[in-house]
Amino acid sequence: MLVAPSILSADFGALAEEVKSVCALGADYVHIDVMDGHFVPNLTIGPAVVAAAAKAADKPLDIHLMVENNPFFVELFAPLKPEFLSFHIEEEKHPHRLITRIRDLGIRPAIALNPHTNESEIEYLLGDLDMVLLMSVNPGFGGQRFILSALEKIRRLKYLIAKRNPKCLIEVDGGICADNIAALKEAGADIVVAGAYIFGAADRKAAIDSLA
Repeated sequence: MLVAPSILSADFGALAEEVKSVCALGADYVHIDVMDGHFVPNLTIGPAVVAAAAKAADKPLDIHLMVENNPFFVELFAPLKPEFLSFHIEEEKHPHRLITRIRDLGIRPAIALNPHTNESEIEYLLGDLDMVLLMSVNPGFGGQRFILSALEKIRRLKYLIAKRNPKCLIEVDGGICADNIAALKEAGADIVVAGAYIFGAADRKAAIDSLA
């Protein structure tokens, strides 16, 4: 299992040190949650802060857009060269066009699904994706409880991916901890995002290791 600590739960007063810490302790990616206060009821960070995180990181960035006007934000964050850039299918009228644009920018395209969105909504796009990000909480805030129905959704998505694009990864974000990691592995997740569980831990290395 690959682990992507979410800096949403980091100490922004010492962001560079926080990012360096989780990278040194075994993180595989640095997960960045970009929220615009419209698509979700929260406002987070812009490209200047993400650039500072990128400078501190020696692991690739995994940027998750929770915004309206996806094409604008794709162009805004593309110069930071994340490995993955995820946008929400619920907010995008022209997903194939945007997937193509992200790949043309040299970034691996991904689509995110809210808990209520059926995986069948993106079946026809799976052949063009490198990753699907399944939300296992309602997006907008860290520290929420894991939604158990996400496990069955992972299994159904894994079945579709096996038919359409076996190289496509499944990332899961929300409420992830040592208590549910075994079930997530069994269901077929490839990458897990964890914020409060890692950044709030007394022993961050042990927290990361418990998910890997």
